[in-house]
Parts: sequence; C-alpha cells; structure tokens
Amino acid sequence: MKRLFSRNSGNEGVPFALLLPNLVTLTGMCLGLTSIRFAMDGRFKTAVVLILLAAVMDGLDGLIARRLNATSRLGAELDSLSDFLCFGVAPALLVYHMILDGTGSLGWIAVLTFAGASCLRLARFNVMRAEPEKTEDSTPDLDDVIEEVENSKPYFVGVPAPGGAMLGLLPLYLIFAGWDFPIMHPFAAALWLGIVAILMISTLKTFSPKALKIPRWSIAPLMIVTVVFIGLIFSMPWTLFAAICAGYGALIAGNIITARGRLFG
Repeated sequence: MKRLFSRNSGNEGVPFALLLPNLVTLTGMCLGLTSIRFAMDGRFKTAVVLILLAAVMDGLDGLIARRLNATSRLGAELDSLSDFLCFGVAPALLVYHMILDGTGSLGWIAVLTFAGASCLRLARFNVMRAEPEKTEDSTPDLDDVIEEVENSKPYFVGVPAPGGAMLGLLPLYLIFAGWDFPIMHPFAAALWLGIVAILMISTLKTFSPKALKIPRWSIAPLMIVTVVFIGLIFSMPWTLFAAICAGYGALIAGNIITARGRLFG
C-alpha cells in the first residue's frame, strides 16, 4: 500500500505518478462543486454537463491508479468524498433548483433522501473495503482489498452513485430534449428521486461494465457504434442521455424481475 503522508517519510520525494489519480479525483470534485454554482445561477445545461464530466473523472481516477500501481488509502477516501459531492449532493440540488423549487418541503425531502441514500451507499462500500482488514490476521495491501471488492463480482450491489446521478437527472434530459413526460412534473420528479435513492441503497445485483466481454468479431462494429455515439453527443445529446437512462432502467427492471422483486436481503 502506498503512503503519501507518513510521519517517517521526512523530505523524501513522492513520484508524480502517485499523485496523479488524486489530482484527477480533485478535478472531478471541482467539476461537481462548480455544477452547484451554475445550478444556483440558472445555467442548468452547463451544470448537467459538469456532473457528467465528473462521472468521467470518477472512472478515470481508479483506472489510472490501478494502471500506475498508485492506489492509496488517501485516494480511496478522497474518491468516496468526491463521489458524495458530485453524485449525491450536486444532482439533487440541480433537480431541486430547476424543477422542485416550487414544491416546498416535499421537494427538499426528496433532495435529502437522494443525498442521504448516496451517502449510505458510499459508506457501505467503505465498510466492505475495510472488512478484510479486520478478519485477516495480517493487514492486506489496499490494492488487493480494492480489487477484491470492486472486481471479484461481475455486478454492482445496488445502483452505483454515478449511475444514480445519471438516473436522477432524467427529468432534466427530457426537458432539455423538448419532450413532455409525466416524470417532468415537479411531484413526479420528487418521487423519481426517491425511487432512485431506494435503488442505490438496495442489495439488488445491477449491471457492471466489468461483466462485459467483447467478442473479436464485434470489435469493428463496436468502433462504428462509437463513432455514431460521438456524433449523437454533439447533435442530440439530451435525447441520447435519456435513451441511455431508459436502457439502464430496463436492465434494472430485468434485475428486479430476476430477484423476484426483492430489493433488500
């Protein structure tokens, strides 16, 4: 386990590679915090884009840390705190300022519920990561602990925080795309935040990209699909994000059916 701060380290230099994942995490945190500012200023589209960029940073920091063998306890804790801000607090406040502001206490309760569920989910993951240290006679390397928690199972337990943020912002995607759905109604949006909150703290087995294995024959078609995807991002982004949420929601619905409706236990 890499220690970035140690009482016995003296003036010993630290390789930049060890700091890079944490710098990426802090970049994501700044994006999430700035999205709150833009939401308060009424610049909602920019705020949504910043949250989505924070999700990209969240995916990159862990990947960089593993590739550079630069995982650390500081990085793990920093990542959890950043995730809570970017995917728990920022999306809820964004939905509140744009849709729920006129609902009074109900809208704020939905915000608290969503943010609280995100916090509980991240706390549960931290506990899962720490449990091996208490059950083994010797303290394991943090690299092994993180790999065991994150990579040992081809699924997530509950909807992950970035996925919850993406789903929570669905009413905004629909508004930006110019569509008219009941979920865009303030009270329906508040209920939607509550549903996503339940999914985040559930023990439902949900889709994880780690479970994907790309057949060799599909590599070329996948590249073409990627080009089309990039084109859609620039031509009709909000419709694309809404479609992604619909597809992800369909996968979750399938998981619920497989679990026979049991979200907990």
